[in-house]
Formats: sequence, C-alpha cells, structure tokens
Amino acid sequence: MDLVTPHIGLIFWMTLSFLIVLFILGKFAWKPIMKALKEREDSIDGALHAAEKAKEEMSQLIFNNEQLMKEAKEERDAMLRDARKIRDNVIGEAKATAEEEGKRIVQTAKENIHFEKMAALTDLKNQIATLSIEIAEKIMKEDLSTNEKQKTLVTKLLNEIHFN
Repeated sequence: MDLVTPHIGLIFWMTLSFLIVLFILGKFAWKPIMKALKEREDSIDGALHAAEKAKEEMSQLIFNNEQLMKEAKEERDAMLRDARKIRDNVIGEAKATAEEEGKRIVQTAKENIHFEKMAALTDLKNQIATLSIEIAEKIMKEDLSTNEKQKTLVTKLLNEIHFN
C-alpha cells in the first residue's frame, strides 16, 4: 500500500518530472504542435470560406441562368410574334394581289366576251342584210302579181338558201 498512498518524496519527484517534461515539450514540441494546429485551423477556415464563396457563386450563377432563360424565352416569344405578323402580312398581301389579279382577269374576260358578242352580232347583221338584199333582188326580177306566183317564189327561195 505504500505505492498507493502518496508520500512527499513521490509527489516531489512526480512534480519535478512533470515540469521537466513540460519544459522539454514547451521548448521543442509545443511551438511546432501549436503551429501545425494553427495551420490546420487556418486551412479549415479557408476551406469553409472557399466553400461558402463557391456556394454563393453557384446561387448567383443559378440566378443568372434563370434570368438568361427568362430573357431567351421572352426573346423567342417576341420573335414568334414577329414571325406570325410577317406571315399574316404576307398572306394578306398575297390574297389582295390574287383578288386584284382575279378581278383583272374577270374584267378582261368580260371585255373579250363583249367584243366577241358585238363581232358576232355585227356578222349576223351583215349576213341578214346580205340575204335580205339577195331576196329583194330575186323578188324584183320576178313578177309577183298573183298570190300563186308569190308562194312559188317564196318556196323556191327557201329551197335555195344555204346556211353557213
């Protein structure tokens, strides 16, 4: 039990050896250990700071990407609206041009029909006039004093007429 109960000598030597170990550690080991701990603490703080900065940059990049996407969608929508307007204008102009061309063609056709009709009527009038003159000549050549002669002449003339 002597070893378990502390005596003054044991306490003195234990304290002396503790102080020597403490002095040696303080002289040679304490500064490098503290320096290493400080460097480790600084590197951890730097890494945490860098991670926080990277996180902020990522959130900023995400925000910028969202803004760019929003602007791109708005620009795309504007381009689509402009394209639709241009398409509608082109279609409208094409319809108007087609309608004008159709009206012009119809008008030309009506004029041509009118001219052909007038030419046909003129030709018909000329033929009727020619036939009338021929009939009048033949009537003048014949003596038409009796009804019998008139009927015979009309029948004869009708048989002689040749239609073109």
